[in-house]
Amino acid sequence: MSRWRDRIRISGGFWLLAAWFTLVNGWQLLAVILSAAALHELGHLLVLRLLGARVRELRVSVFGAELMTSAARLSYPGEIAAVLAGPAVNLLCALVLGGAHAWVAAGAHLSLCLFNLLPVRPLDGGRALYLAAAWLAGPSAAERIACWAGGTTALALGGLVLWLIGRTGGSLWLLPAAFGLLAAALRELHGRKADFL
Repeated sequence: MSRWRDRIRISGGFWLLAAWFTLVNGWQLLAVILSAAALHELGHLLVLRLLGARVRELRVSVFGAELMTSAARLSYPGEIAAVLAGPAVNLLCALVLGGAHAWVAAGAHLSLCLFNLLPVRPLDGGRALYLAAAWLAGPSAAERIACWAGGTTALALGGLVLWLIGRTGGSLWLLPAAFGLLAAALRELHGRKADFL
């Protein structure tokens, strides 16, 4: 266990968001969402291990979790499988939990699956889009495709979330999602690397 403790980095921003979410929505819903997120990351981890990749670090921030792998390069199909394993686990869990009428947990898994499939990096959908485009058209074309798709999607969704919050007086805990999407849009459109929040 101490071996993993040294490889897990959790940002202060994550703890602030978790505390805020708990105050607004209660710890039970936070526990459901965090368990869905943990199963999501385990899906990635399982496929990475099956493909022989080593995970050197797990980073958890306001915008989610990211597994950092060793320098060993996976094939494009292998990396795509590893990237899509997290959403696949969430989809499977949503189907099973929905069949058991555990609607809140099923909704958390389905929401996490769909959000992570958005074509915005560093989300799984954005990474899968880049990898598929690089496999088919090369890394240079893939970068242009991923930047355009991710930037426009993130900008549109971030603006929509802000508009909905303002229009409906919606829950302020959606603000981090809106700002995260807008920051992702700026990163994609200007080619900047993400900061660890």
